[in-house]
Amino acid sequence: MKRWNVVLAIIITALVIVLVTTSVISQQKRGKGGKAAKESLVERGAYLVRTSACNDCHSPKIFTKMGPMPDTTRLLSGHPAADTLPPVPKGLLSPKGWGAIGNYDFTAWYGPWGTSFTANLTPDVETGIGSWTEDMFIAALRKGKHMGTGRDILPPMPWPDYGQKSTDDLKAIFAYLKSLPPISNAVPDPISPTGEAIPTPHVLK
Repeated sequence: MKRWNVVLAIIITALVIVLVTTSVISQQKRGKGGKAAKESLVERGAYLVRTSACNDCHSPKIFTKMGPMPDTTRLLSGHPAADTLPPVPKGLLSPKGWGAIGNYDFTAWYGPWGTSFTANLTPDVETGIGSWTEDMFIAALRKGKHMGTGRDILPPMPWPDYGQKSTDDLKAIFAYLKSLPPISNAVPDPISPTGEAIPTPHVLK
């Protein structure tokens, strides 16, 4: 009888060891899978940003013989805070004239809505989207509101089009933007058609 008790104890101990080992291996695999999944999400976001022309407006440019080209040292950091805009000639905008104009690197735009400046999309907390949450980012593109609840997002930002991307795609874009090096660049507030600045918070309160 004692011999059977010993055998039973050995069997139970072996089963416990197998179960514990299996659990540890499973957790390790999940951990590796989680890291791989995050890397895959960021890669997907990078692809979507490249193919959605985000750098065309949100990245400062270097002026070349081919025209303005994105400055790779300041990608997606928005309109440079130190840049000044030339005056816009009166009467330039009209149904028979120009509908809107952009500055030389397409980070500032002037139209019937006033003057808008492309946002800093890097994860800098004070001047970019470092304090934004994923939900806020998605809401901003779905509703056309800064931070999802603030002022209107102004032209030429095509948020009605981007807002139709799948939730998974928007999450991927946000993951990629969060992976970028933060760049401190306090983009100016937009200016109304009558010349007043439109307050735009840059930090989540």
